[in-house]
Amino acid sequence: MQKNDAAISFPVIAAAVNGDVDAINAVLKRYEGYIARLSTRMLYDSDGNSYMVVDEEMRRRLETKLITKILKFKVA
Repeated sequence: MQKNDAAISFPVIAAAVNGDVDAINAVLKRYEGYIARLSTRMLYDSDGNSYMVVDEEMRRRLETKLITKILKFKVA
């Protein structure tokens, strides 16, 4: 995430907590880069060359965990 990214507004958070699919997608979009960075792995080919790739399974698991936490979040 970059420092100049705007925070997610309260109405979007409240809608996401209530299960609004568009709001949940907005939250996922906001953290898309961070999740990709967390799920990036170094892979090596048969010649020993290294490649940075996004582990898609790990990315999906992190997104699922975020969605689960959004739906369990308590809005006062």
